[in-house]
Amino acid sequence: MALGLPSVLPGRRPSIGELVRAPEPTFSFEFFPPKTPEGERNLWQAIRELESLRPSFVSITYGAGGSTRATTVAVTERIATETTLLPMAHLTAVNHSVAELRNVIGQYAAAGIRDVLVLRGDPPGDPQGEWIPHPEGFEYAEQLVRLVRASGDFCVGVAAFPEKHPRSPDFESDVRHFVAKCRAGADFAITQFFFHWEDWARLRDAVAAHGCDVPIVPGVMPVTNVSQIERMAVLSGAAFPADLAERLRAVADDPVAVRAIGVEVATELSARLLAEGAPGIHFITLNRSTATREVWRNLQQVSALV
Repeated sequence: MALGLPSVLPGRRPSIGELVRAPEPTFSFEFFPPKTPEGERNLWQAIRELESLRPSFVSITYGAGGSTRATTVAVTERIATETTLLPMAHLTAVNHSVAELRNVIGQYAAAGIRDVLVLRGDPPGDPQGEWIPHPEGFEYAEQLVRLVRASGDFCVGVAAFPEKHPRSPDFESDVRHFVAKCRAGADFAITQFFFHWEDWARLRDAVAAHGCDVPIVPGVMPVTNVSQIERMAVLSGAAFPADLAERLRAVADDPVAVRAIGVEVATELSARLLAEGAPGIHFITLNRSTATREVWRNLQQVSALV
């Protein structure tokens, strides 16, 4: 290595699309951009603690209406330059003109980030409110997929909804929209969190019936806070199982007991998904590492026994 030149790993780093098509399942972690100094400390503590597990990739979400755009871009760039992790950028169309979207894509490219998860996004303020496209922007995620693919050598991911998107009139319509995003150029997909493995399997089979073979990575969120998960389930349209809700409410004042149940449920769900052929597990961490590390360890033990 020449003195004074930056250190680089030999060979080209595989894209996320390539990783999720490999024989071994991927394990990845999702964080959200912090809003306070304490939140930033929690985020970087979680990132450093999870880095030792050598995940396949990590991602930073993009706030509703682009509300965290600057922070999301900055954190994603920092992960790319200061850690050993492979970062996946997020990008939404809400409240952005095409020119603004091109600018964000350029920022990611300049930082060497080539994997992007593309979403239409939720309206700012009220995620269930009316979705109004920017007058100089896009109305559908499919359009954003095409823009990113046309902007350079990017690997593009899209969102998938095992229980259908809350704005879709029915499951079949949602599947058709998903397949259209894939045919626009998506290389892989990551789902919204859910609790029943059968919902993921139904989506996988419905998409395959349309002749689409894009890998669909299930998103799994270990429950660590009862009120938080109930609120997120309402906003996302995910069905929160009544029996699980009853178990969690019975110990709602005991964070350790709540986490133990969350880890147990997430481990069982993840193990079944992998047994059913899921290409990997994408853990929604909520910027905490303990529960995710426990689920990851449990899955390693399960795989060692197989």
